[in-house]
Amino acid sequence: MRVIAIDDEPLALKQMETYISKVPFLQLVGLFQSAADARKWLEEETADAMFCDINMPDLNGLDFIRQLAAPPLVVITTAYSEYAIEGYKVEAVDYLLKPFGLDEFRRAANKLKKQFDLIMGSAASAQTLAASASAVDDDTADTIFLKTEYKMVKVSIEDIRYIEGMSEYLRIYVEGEEKPIIVLLSMKKIEERLPSHFMRIHRSYIINLKKIQEVNKNRVIMDAKTYLPIGDMYKDTFMGYINKKFLGK
Repeated sequence: MRVIAIDDEPLALKQMETYISKVPFLQLVGLFQSAADARKWLEEETADAMFCDINMPDLNGLDFIRQLAAPPLVVITTAYSEYAIEGYKVEAVDYLLKPFGLDEFRRAANKLKKQFDLIMGSAASAQTLAASASAVDDDTADTIFLKTEYKMVKVSIEDIRYIEGMSEYLRIYVEGEEKPIIVLLSMKKIEERLPSHFMRIHRSYIINLKKIQEVNKNRVIMDAKTYLPIGDMYKDTFMGYINKKFLGK
């Protein structure tokens, strides 16, 4: 499991680093002394879980978790027991009251792994079911079913604007939906299912070419708030497509 730790106290953060290194199934991918730095990192990278302090000067840990569109699994770490109820409101997997020892940390880590394994197993079953359904019925070639948050969501392929890869997960941005659909799936798998007007422009992005609003330098602009980078590996193919459509001198 890819995990990050967030705590404004350097000594507490160092302790978390030590504890995480002693749990074989945890891989530390980020240490942050502020929620703002962690949020910025999560915009570009992915984590399966995070250990998050609550009382931090720049941004309260609970507010930080609530602001994330698709937060990782969370274990709250704090010196204040009165936050326990608030922790469960943000669906925290566990709550570690400082100061805590290695045994307590391991118990919380085991709860994380149990929850993570449930999610992974459920998503894998959904993929198998979807593949079987596709083999039986090709009449729904313009739609796909995606497993997210323990339910199956039907999505019209033409409504997909773009897809963002996040390690083992994908964020699928759909026309008319405020938040992306989060699914356990690889970029390669979904590429195989998409028609030719979808193109990979970056190791982390696949776009619906019909939804492009503008191409500006090394960015594709999907809307006023969405600027996607064009990766060097994909630039020639993408610009080849643009040049074929280009009218002008």
